[in-house]
Amino acid sequence: MKSITISSIAVLLLGSAVCRASAEPPASDGDVRRIIQQVSPQRIEATIRALVGFGTRNTLSSQTDPKRGIGAARDYLFGEFSKIAAETGGRMTVEKQAFVQPVGSRIPEPTTLTNVVATLRGELPVAQGRVVVVSGHYDSMCTSPTDSVHDAPGANDDASGSAAVLEMARVMSKRAFHATIVFMCVAGEEQGLYGAYNYAQTAKTAHMPIQAMFTNDIIGNSLGGNGVHDNKTVRVFSEGVPSDESEAQARVRRSVGGENDGPSRQLARYIHEAAKRYVPGMKVELIYRRDRYLRGGDHIAFLESGYPAVRFTEPNENYNHQHQDVRVENGLQFGDLPEFVDFAYTAHVAQVNISALASLALAPAPPARTVLVTSRLATDTEIRWDAVPEADVAGYELVWRGTTEPDWSHSRALGNVTSVTLTGMSKDNWLFGIRTVDKNGRHSVVSFPRPGR
Repeated sequence: MKSITISSIAVLLLGSAVCRASAEPPASDGDVRRIIQQVSPQRIEATIRALVGFGTRNTLSSQTDPKRGIGAARDYLFGEFSKIAAETGGRMTVEKQAFVQPVGSRIPEPTTLTNVVATLRGELPVAQGRVVVVSGHYDSMCTSPTDSVHDAPGANDDASGSAAVLEMARVMSKRAFHATIVFMCVAGEEQGLYGAYNYAQTAKTAHMPIQAMFTNDIIGNSLGGNGVHDNKTVRVFSEGVPSDESEAQARVRRSVGGENDGPSRQLARYIHEAAKRYVPGMKVELIYRRDRYLRGGDHIAFLESGYPAVRFTEPNENYNHQHQDVRVENGLQFGDLPEFVDFAYTAHVAQVNISALASLALAPAPPARTVLVTSRLATDTEIRWDAVPEADVAGYELVWRGTTEPDWSHSRALGNVTSVTLTGMSKDNWLFGIRTVDKNGRHSVVSFPRPGR
């Protein structure tokens, strides 16, 4: 095991003077920029209008009518993903993952639900923990979640998310990545996140090592019900305390103050940094909360299965255009119609997704078994971790911040070592993390250490 010792004065001077947690972009990541530039608002608009054209996509609507209902939407998405896959030389596969959802909340009788899943196989084995998932839900609803008859156009909720995911698959499938990327459009969200739960629980049973999950839900409207027009911001919701945390893990978290450092919170910070680097015209507003009041998205199914997951949503929602029967009252138009979608804004949100997805899929895995040593009382801080077994790993970086800071504020390159000792820098006064860096300068999500001996 290789180690490095750094004096506290050297660390603090280097951190405060020249070394912030956001590194300069690697020169070779012009590839990421080129992918982002290929995103087309026109294609996103065409997909949204096609999905709206099926009248309703309620989970309980027809699965056999070729022109109306959720079955027609399912087949359309499968066809579009299949066209993309046909150009990848076998690197992408597409499938309809169907299952029968028993009677439950908003499901009056057993109903077949189908997730449309496109998998872009990475260069590294899935077993190395290199899977990232991005989703939108393609079902829709009007005022009643069980109304399968009346129009439920769902242009923003969530044709916008599904269209963004399809566009991401189009532009990202042209490039090879280290990690496997899953592009997914799920059903049953409006009834109770059923499609997402089925996929997440199946993945957990199969021990699928999902490193990150993004859901895009309501990402198409830049004019809120509060009258604020903002086409430069997207909210990213992330939980701090993991939903699947055990009591033993909770005791450790309470002892070290890790409420703001769960895996999903680290993922959100990574997205924020990637967007600043590659999509500077967009602001990622980090919301340190699992989701909005009275609402929930498909990322929750993954959180409860133990996977890091976040939600992308527009900054100012308009509830007149969500979960509403299409109608005019007192001259006011209700309904989730395409005329209320800002297609260029949706494209920008897709670009923010790509900036982080591509960065994650190209970067190495984060260090495993990262431990902050607590075997004795000391003014020094020692951290150790397992080496990442990937050929392009160049070394590791230390990141740190004050206990009241929301984001990593400093970083220090460590070289290819598996432990660091900070002399005279007390672990009681700072929060630390370790991330992996490859030979091209790309870095992983931060691994937050647990106390250990």
